[in-house]
Amino acid sequence: MNLNWTYKNFEELTTLELYAILQLRSEVFVVEQNCVYQDIDNKDLISFHLMAFEEDILAAYSRILPPGLSFKEVSIGRVITKPSHRRKGIGITLIEKAIEVANAKQIKIGAQLYLKKFYEGFGFVQTSKVYLEDGIEHIEMLLNA
Repeated sequence: MNLNWTYKNFEELTTLELYAILQLRSEVFVVEQNCVYQDIDNKDLISFHLMAFEEDILAAYSRILPPGLSFKEVSIGRVITKPSHRRKGIGITLIEKAIEVANAKQIKIGAQLYLKKFYEGFGFVQTSKVYLEDGIEHIEMLLNA
C-alpha cells in the first residue's frame, strides 16, 4: 500500500483535506462507535493534522495538540484508521509518526480503554483511573520520550 503522509497546521489544510478529515471522524467516532458528541471542538484550529492518503482516500489521521489545549503536555488525539484500511499496520505507523512530529519530552493522551495494550506498545503508561467520555471508557496515558 502506497500512502502519502502529510502534516499541516489548520491554515494549510485544503478544503478537500478538511472535508476528508471531518468525514472520516464522523464515519468512525459518530456512526461506527454510535457516539453522539461534538466533534468540531475548536481545537482543530490550533492543532496540527497528520494525514495518510491512499490516492484521494484518507486512510489514517490524528491531530497533535499543543501543550495546554487538552492537557498541560503535548497531546495526540482523534487517532483513526479508515475501516477499509485496518489490519494493515497503518495504525502503528500513524502513532509512530505522530510521536515523531509531536517532538515532545512528554505526550499525554486520553485513550479508549480497549486500546490500552496498543498504546503500551509505544511506551505509554496509564496515569488515571477509567472514566467515561461520551459513554466510552477512557484512560489517560503518558509517554516519556
